[in-house]
Amino acid sequence: MASRAGVSTATVSRCLNTPAAVRPALRHRVDSAIAALGYVPHGAARALASQQSYTIGAVIPTLNNAIFASGIQALQRRLDEAKYTLLLASSDYDPARELREVQILVARGVDGIMLVGRAHKPELYACLRDKDVPYVNTWTYSSETEHPCVGFDNLEAGRRLASYLLDMGHRDIAMIAGITDGNDRATERLAGVREALAARGLSLPPQRLLERPYDIAEGRGAFRLLMAKEPRPTAVICGNDVLAFGALFECRSLGVEVPNQLSITGFDDLELASQVEPPLTTMHVPSEEMGRRAAEHLLARLAGKPVAPATRLEVSLIVRGTTAPPRSP
Repeated sequence: MASRAGVSTATVSRCLNTPAAVRPALRHRVDSAIAALGYVPHGAARALASQQSYTIGAVIPTLNNAIFASGIQALQRRLDEAKYTLLLASSDYDPARELREVQILVARGVDGIMLVGRAHKPELYACLRDKDVPYVNTWTYSSETEHPCVGFDNLEAGRRLASYLLDMGHRDIAMIAGITDGNDRATERLAGVREALAARGLSLPPQRLLERPYDIAEGRGAFRLLMAKEPRPTAVICGNDVLAFGALFECRSLGVEVPNQLSITGFDDLELASQVEPPLTTMHVPSEEMGRRAAEHLLARLAGKPVAPATRLEVSLIVRGTTAPPRSP
């Protein structure tokens, strides 16, 4: 390859490993030779020589939620710019499976790992610490945690969403939450709603709370159960947009007018949220920025550069057509 490009083997090595240190004209000659010869670097040999695999692992709860897809896309895009490859695994919201996936990624020699949430098994953190693998938690934020994170405050977001409905005059509020067992984000959003209600002297009684997997059919079924009990709530907070879509679809089946008879909110601001009828009021989660910032955190750690232990991103309330003040009795 060096002879075809008319450069030294050292120049080829720099082009492959530190391209920014090589003049553009030389890089172009080496890249042309690589393309012509169909050369693919030997990953195992490269890792042995550099003590790095140039791979980053990520374990997300599910592949079925578009909010994670957009974050992972941004993560991969930034890693690719730095010549790293992403290895992806899914835990299906199972802490034991998440631990196994992390152990497998560590055994394969990943240089760093991105996780979702901060409530992980102690053995998972111990594995990463013992093997000295940099990691970062995402979709969560705490200035007091010992674990590095890039994300947002789910409790504050839940409190803010509920406060918005309370400020409009709603007092009988129900919630279709995600499954809180093993999901610290769903737990904190629910806690935030409870805090906002308690601050106004209100509560979320058992008959007004249902926990369901993030699935449209589950959202429809849960909403139908809430509407079967009199008096009906004037507003329903959903733990994410997918559950809210299910609630909206069931409203049509039941003949419930949104927002004239009932207000509905979601969480995430998926692309479909602005396209349903009426458009969904929701909390916008900066998933793409979170994925990019997570990549930059890990890359900085691997380069030995200083990095903030906790990075807080802001979520924003997006008011659309599914919310209005409660109708007078």
